[in-house]
Amino acid sequence: MKISSQEEYGIRILLRIARNGGTMNMSIPVLSQLEGLSPAYVGKLTGLLRKAGFINSNPGNVGGYILSRPASEININQVLKSLGGSLYNAKFCKGFTGANGSCVNAMDCSIRSLWRTIQTAVDKVLNQVSLEDLIKGEKESVKTLMSYL
Repeated sequence: MKISSQEEYGIRILLRIARNGGTMNMSIPVLSQLEGLSPAYVGKLTGLLRKAGFINSNPGNVGGYILSRPASEININQVLKSLGGSLYNAKFCKGFTGANGSCVNAMDCSIRSLWRTIQTAVDKVLNQVSLEDLIKGEKESVKTLMSYL
């Protein structure tokens, strides 16, 4: 299981906007420079985050992006799913059918139960984490995040 660059950088962009006060416009060039990403990639990520309802855009010379709601109301599990999806979903097994065209273990699969259990555990933790929990420095965030286990 891997966290994609899209998920990592998407959360970093949200954090950057939140740490800037959440209500002060941050432009693509500024976000690009601060995060060390290309403007095109930041544009793609802000587009995904805007479409998912986490940020709003303000056009114009002094425009940019702001949080659509307080950081305490932005759920990290929802953010991750909007940027890349779940670690496991019901369609997962259809991608591993082998030469038969359907999984030979479709009726009784202990591996599927493993992936479902892991997804449930991950969701249980991530559903408790808000963007506000991550605004703090690493030492403070660790304390908060460990309490969710």
